[in-house]
Amino acid sequence: MLLGVTHDDGEEEARFLAGKIANLRIFADDRGKFNLSALEVGADALVVSQFTLYGDARKGRRPSFTKAAPPEVAGPVVEQFVAFLEQEGLHVESGIFGAMMLVEIHNDGPVTIILER
Repeated sequence: MLLGVTHDDGEEEARFLAGKIANLRIFADDRGKFNLSALEVGADALVVSQFTLYGDARKGRRPSFTKAAPPEVAGPVVEQFVAFLEQEGLHVESGIFGAMMLVEIHNDGPVTIILER
């Protein structure tokens, strides 16, 4: 999952989203219906901090990232989020906060979900 953190996000939002994600029924059961959670299918989680999710390109030709929290705010929230996912029972891998990373993603199915608190 790609995790963007804004100025108002903190421990409460990290805890809420971790619980929501761990228990969200987004995996297909034997009938092809979204009835199973990550916990029920034994899924692992990959968390990559992504400040560009808050990019605003409505004006001009260069996106603004002013809605993204600065690193000193976002870093601890990302760490809390990862810890809360682990407390929910998921095995979690995470990227390196603030690093330039090449991440390869294989989406399995036509589902992309945006969650906000």
